Amino acid sequence: MKNKFIAKAAMYSIVIIAGLSISMSRPPSFSALVILSRASDHAKMMTCAKPFLEKMAGANNFVVDITDDTSVLNDNNLERYEVVIQLQQAPFDMSAGQQGALQRFIEQGKGWVGIHAAGLTGKDFVSPSKPYWQWFEDFMGGVVYSPHPPFQRGTVIVEDSKHPATRNLPKKFVISDEWYEFDKSPRPQVHVLARADESTYKQNKPMGDHPIIWTNLAFRRMIYIGIGHDASLCNDENFFNLVRDSVLWAGEKK
Repeated sequence: MKNKFIAKAAMYSIVIIAGLSISMSRPPSFSALVILSRASDHAKMMTCAKPFLEKMAGANNFVVDITDDTSVLNDNNLERYEVVIQLQQAPFDMSAGQQGALQRFIEQGKGWVGIHAAGLTGKDFVSPSKPYWQWFEDFMGGVVYSPHPPFQRGTVIVEDSKHPATRNLPKKFVISDEWYEFDKSPRPQVHVLARADESTYKQNKPMGDHPIIWTNLAFRRMIYIGIGHDASLCNDENFFNLVRDSVLWAGEKK
């Protein structure tokens, strides 16, 4: 399986590089591993995410290797990458060994971009016979996921327009999403880049202070993006800019 993945990854790199209209005499600035979700309700987003990320990588001089096979989360394979993009891949769908490899990758100072269901914390998802990954809950700011409200339009308010991940976003933008909720605000433990404007949609259980994009300053290059459920976002300029700038920031080596 590992050899098969590497061959597939190499193909992605060749296609991306060969399709560029700009000079590619310089080597790619970094490589990113994208882990896709296999959940049926994420299928449409996963389908559109591949060309979305390929276009992004080709235009910004980095390489993406895209797979839904979590077995690639091992120490040897992760040495090849500067960034892991966890695209709706829930942490509880990884084995303990895969969780450990990803944790070591992040603790080494490598980049992590988690999108939407990548932030599903809480013991409700985990069998009593399986150890709970408490480190990941702490990594996410000590919050536990709470059931989200129905899919609907709402507004994101950008709080930090100077951060590299959000500097190309307007002060406010409207999208349709599931508006993930948590048991409390992570704000005391994280640096909030943007929040959900709860006055613009109907919540399941109002949080009041509702961060939706944040970094954890205890880790060098970590960013969580709570939005990202629907495939329509692959055609949304603000979402493209947010993901692109997050990945580029996470991939910085200095």
